[in-house]
Amino acid sequence: MFKTFLSALALCAIVSAASAQSQVAFGSMAQDTSAPVEVSADNLSVNQSDGTALYTGNVVIGQGDMRLSAPRVLVVYGEQQNRIDRLEATGGVTLVSGDEAAEAERADYNIEAGTVVMRGNVLVTQGPNAITSEEMTVDLDTGTAQLTGRVRTVLQQQSTGDQ
Repeated sequence: MFKTFLSALALCAIVSAASAQSQVAFGSMAQDTSAPVEVSADNLSVNQSDGTALYTGNVVIGQGDMRLSAPRVLVVYGEQQNRIDRLEATGGVTLVSGDEAAEAERADYNIEAGTVVMRGNVLVTQGPNAITSEEMTVDLDTGTAQLTGRVRTVLQQQSTGDQ
């Protein structure tokens, strides 16, 4: 048990010391960024002149196993007709992939690049463990996340009973 405690303490010290930047796994598997994007919301306003659609009220966006929810999401279409370029979610965002979840003030999802950048009081939970930072960039192709800006990690130790 003491060995487990020292390992956890060392890991916490390394993560805390690297407060400028840290990388973690995010999502139980890599996301299929070519999968269809499904959006549901209370309201939709379409602007043909700038190629955007504004979803408001209980917005939920799904792609494969990933779910993003927010009060407001701006969808920006690319030059190809009916092809989404990026999503800009604001007002308090929750991103769920597998058994991990992340919350932030805003999230920008670049569909072509397969990245989600979450900014502002980012909180990531992975089971009983939690990580906080100011910004997190999730690479959906690899299932990894890069956290920057005063990263803090809380790791819960599981009791094995025989150590």
